[in-house]
Amino acid sequence: GKLKNLSRYKFSKIKKFDEYSPEILFEKKNIIFFDNKGSIVKFDDNSKLLWKKNYYTKSEKNNNPILFFSKHTKYLVIADTLAKFYLINIDNGELIWSKYNSSPFNSQIKVINDNFYVVDSQNILYCFSIKNGEKLWSFSTDKPLVKSQKKFSIVTGDQNIIFNNSIGDITSIDITDGKLLWQTPTQSSKIYDEAMFLKTSDMILSKDNILFSNNTNNFYSIDSKTGTINWKQKIKSSLRPAVIDNLVFTVTDEGYFVIIDNNNGNIIRSTYILKNIKKKKRKKIKFTGFATGKSNIYLSTSNGRLFIVNIYTGMTDEILKIDNEKIQRPTIYDKNLYIMKNNSIIKLN
Repeated sequence: GKLKNLSRYKFSKIKKFDEYSPEILFEKKNIIFFDNKGSIVKFDDNSKLLWKKNYYTKSEKNNNPILFFSKHTKYLVIADTLAKFYLINIDNGELIWSKYNSSPFNSQIKVINDNFYVVDSQNILYCFSIKNGEKLWSFSTDKPLVKSQKKFSIVTGDQNIIFNNSIGDITSIDITDGKLLWQTPTQSSKIYDEAMFLKTSDMILSKDNILFSNNTNNFYSIDSKTGTINWKQKIKSSLRPAVIDNLVFTVTDEGYFVIIDNNNGNIIRSTYILKNIKKKKRKKIKFTGFATGKSNIYLSTSNGRLFIVNIYTGMTDEILKIDNEKIQRPTIYDKNLYIMKNNSIIKLN
């Protein structure tokens, strides 16, 4: 439907926002996020501040930590780019325990039972206890030559946890003992030196298959149980794909809205989203992510625009001006659309 009633949750500008693309955490009808000094804030549905907590020293605040969140019952798990990880009460923000790792974290956090899993900047997957933060096990993959340009992605299967690293390896680990189940490289060793330029989309899990793409013109479907490549398609995209029924949706770095058959990887349709945009303006538009609705995809851009693209026709129905600066991938929650930028969360009803 139509989007209206724009409102904003404001916070201090996050300096490394574009590099890490942090995500909103929703808790019932509340929003949890953070600001540039590492203060965690919780807002209700009417933008009213419920609580604000900061557990950083003065020097740590000056280093502008980026926080990654995950929820577990009444607790909030946090890991950051300063190598700190801690647990707080989600109702009042009170600290329960806090610890440090040897390297900064750079991934999503996944919670399974009473443990949580996170990857650091050295391509090491950790399993920590939620109860006290104790390290239960870790698994190391090849160390990066340079810092990754994108946050690492994690998905969970029945008894395994799967993550990517900065050189394009997809690795599956047994959640109980941290042993390797399988590892599938997606980049040739001949271009190992080019790993510094690699940007891989977030992985998603659909029907026991892992779907993701990268900026080296590869879109993959990999069996989550064996690591076998089901199919591979020549599509260049660093945006998280989406699945509806048996259809895979993605938007390429060149601006094409592509629909793929999830069974065999065949392209069903490819539509150029920027067709009606003047050629001089096309080069300035970079897509940052999309959310899928009932009949539209909502596509955000680096210049603050939101493209509303009809799924059935592939045509752009409307372009909304949200801001003048880069906005991140939209999120749909409780029939509202939320869009983040470096100093606010924008809500559209």
